[in-house]
Amino acid sequence: MDRLSDRTRLIASATRRGRGRRPVSPPIERASTLLSDQVADMRDDSLGPVYGIDGTASQAALREAVADLEGTKHCWLTPSGLSAVTVPILALTRPGDEVITTDAVYGPVRRFLTRHLASRGVTTRFHAPDASVEHIMALRTERTRLILIESPASLTFEMTDVPTLAAAARAQDVLTVMDNTWAAGLAFKPLAHGVDVSIQALTKYAAGHSDLLLGSVCASDPAVAKAIGTTVEDLGLCVSPDDAWLALRGLRTLPVRYAEQARSAFKVAEWLSARPDVARVFHPALPGDPGHPIWFRDYTGGASILGVVLNGGDARAAEAFLEALTLFGLGYSWGGFESLATHETPQLAFRNAAPNLEGPLLRLHIGLEDPADLIADLEQAFAALRA
Repeated sequence: MDRLSDRTRLIASATRRGRGRRPVSPPIERASTLLSDQVADMRDDSLGPVYGIDGTASQAALREAVADLEGTKHCWLTPSGLSAVTVPILALTRPGDEVITTDAVYGPVRRFLTRHLASRGVTTRFHAPDASVEHIMALRTERTRLILIESPASLTFEMTDVPTLAAAARAQDVLTVMDNTWAAGLAFKPLAHGVDVSIQALTKYAAGHSDLLLGSVCASDPAVAKAIGTTVEDLGLCVSPDDAWLALRGLRTLPVRYAEQARSAFKVAEWLSARPDVARVFHPALPGDPGHPIWFRDYTGGASILGVVLNGGDARAAEAFLEALTLFGLGYSWGGFESLATHETPQLAFRNAAPNLEGPLLRLHIGLEDPADLIADLEQAFAALRA
């Protein structure tokens, strides 16, 4: 099925023949204890999992589907998107090592790096979100073990030249780990572009319904894969069969939802860009965005989230605008079917160098609602703000 599109492969993996009469989706098997017919079978991994922590039918099917989407055979599931980032970092670093990442890294990941990891002797160096590959590599020292890539970056959506950075890092024996949640394994393939580890918060697009927490970690190199696998095993990480089943169900419709939400987000971003109430819109798919050339070269689609900088105002203005919205939920996530809005200026204070913005920073996630209705809702919120 290598020549099939992702959209087809995600469904074809469910309808493959040769497995007898069965449901389309695997059954949900809730089990801690798994029984064997004889003593010799009890420790034989070739017969399937020996204990519930190894996962049963739904977890196995989800791992296989995500691995195929990411272009590898090695995939692990973790209980959250955050753990999907922290596991490979734990697996691939040792005391005395150093991690390089963007100053715009996702807030909880920054907390992990500067609190948990630092207390265990692994330090972190932060580069400017819009830094060139040359600048990032110039930060490398003999202690640098890993570069953590977020592209687009959190909140302000700066793009990194990932293929060039991955090649430069590999030439210096530095590993690369990329958060690929924005592209959902569809619009960009990190492993195919030389990245060592691709992670996703399956909570977002794969699940698609804002009702579960889940992460995935994928790698191609056998040594890297083994280190991650043993770390997952040693930490006792597992996910419930119910959550895996829900994520697998969401994965089947992921390409259609992702494309539709990206189209709607682009319409909303275009409309916002033309408004005098808005100073800037951060969305790499927009031709005027600083990251657009890299996005245009490397990505096959946009995502559903964008940053919006109001033209003046303060936190009270941002809150008044959000309060006036009627179709956007107020919640910290994205990737689900529903549109969401948040005020993100306070998050920028945790960076070493906060960007100089003209007004409050809002983040919008565009769901599956009619974009015309969402634009009308934004219009009336701007009117309320002016009043």
